[in-house]
Amino acid sequence: MSTQSLNKNASTKASPEGFSWRIFGPGILMATAAIGGSHLISSTQAGALYGWQLAIMIILANVVKYPFFRFGTDYVYETGESLIAGYAKRSKAYLWIYFILSMLSAVISTGAVSLIAAVILGFMLPASIELSTISLSLIIVSVSWVFLIAGRYKLLDGVTKWIMIALTAATLAAVVIAAGKPTVMAADFVAVSPWNMATLGFIVALMGWMPAPLEFAAITSMWTSAKVKTDHTTHRQGLLDFNVGFLVSAILALFFLALGVFVQYGSGQEIELVGGAYIAQLISMYTDTIGEWSRLLVAFVAFMCMFGTTITCADGYGRANSECWRLIKGQSEINKKQIAFWTTYAIGGGLVIITFFTGQLGAMLKFAMISAFVSAPIFGWLNYTLVKNHKKLSFAMNAYSIAGLLFLAAFTLLFLGNLAGMFG
Repeated sequence: MSTQSLNKNASTKASPEGFSWRIFGPGILMATAAIGGSHLISSTQAGALYGWQLAIMIILANVVKYPFFRFGTDYVYETGESLIAGYAKRSKAYLWIYFILSMLSAVISTGAVSLIAAVILGFMLPASIELSTISLSLIIVSVSWVFLIAGRYKLLDGVTKWIMIALTAATLAAVVIAAGKPTVMAADFVAVSPWNMATLGFIVALMGWMPAPLEFAAITSMWTSAKVKTDHTTHRQGLLDFNVGFLVSAILALFFLALGVFVQYGSGQEIELVGGAYIAQLISMYTDTIGEWSRLLVAFVAFMCMFGTTITCADGYGRANSECWRLIKGQSEINKKQIAFWTTYAIGGGLVIITFFTGQLGAMLKFAMISAFVSAPIFGWLNYTLVKNHKKLSFAMNAYSIAGLLFLAAFTLLFLGNLAGMFG
């Protein structure tokens, strides 16, 4: 679809009131996908371990990545095609690099978030129902697969809005309750500073998926393209949707940090760092602090995080890999069978990972989070140059983007230099 026809369709078929509930979609999907490992686990662990100290790093990660995520939306409305198509135009090498990273991330990320969702589901079930983690994972991925294959984009678009509303309300309620009855500080508690090289790996992992891996900008551009075709939204409406989703995700990251502070910081108990084990510990400490009645509330918050992330990850990676395959094969457009195949690949591969590599899943997830940060300057530069070639950026946005790239590059070099020093 050409830029002219895209803009014409958007302007003629968009609703006359300009902004309505129906314009929200890709931005909310991105937020739903983001609020998983980075928020529920990393942000909460950051609060539990270091109090409010790492709030600045969460804010910085969101601020410096904002323009590069936004460019995914801008590029679709400017050109009528996805960022992935833009990568392919720059070089086939960029396309293949993205495709390989996406295929790996699809199974690792989907497997990790599905496993955590299954662990939480086990906490929510009555004691009389005993199911193995593998069985619960199979339930999660099966429901996700049927949901995506049967409903496709329109169903996903509609349901995730309600997931986000429920998640935001439940999280806010949990934070308010926890703030009213914070953890009693242990007598021998000594605050630990995160500002040292030993903590750098934790900070990089936290920022790598905050609010999401930067390659998710390309996935968001796929959702945006689908939204334009179904609802004919305008560029202005698309940016409103993106900004609302991005802001909600950023604020919720700080809410989850607050949960860690109020429920666990200073308790004197050693904090588990493995995802599934940490969720169990968080729920237990939450009920010990506030009361047994709160167990279902915090479990519901956690489950909504991870189930929403599971379905959006599977759909997002399914669409991204389908687009990569379309461009490699030289096809004019993606067909439904391709999306179904790559969605099944993400979900099926994730289940294989859970079944055979459960013990290594925590290490794999941390590796994926760190890799996401290390690759962020590359994807940021690609997104910046693609959009800059199609529209004149304002002086402020240009300076903002360059500053973001310098920050990401400098922090990556610091991490890699420290890593080389450890093994050198």
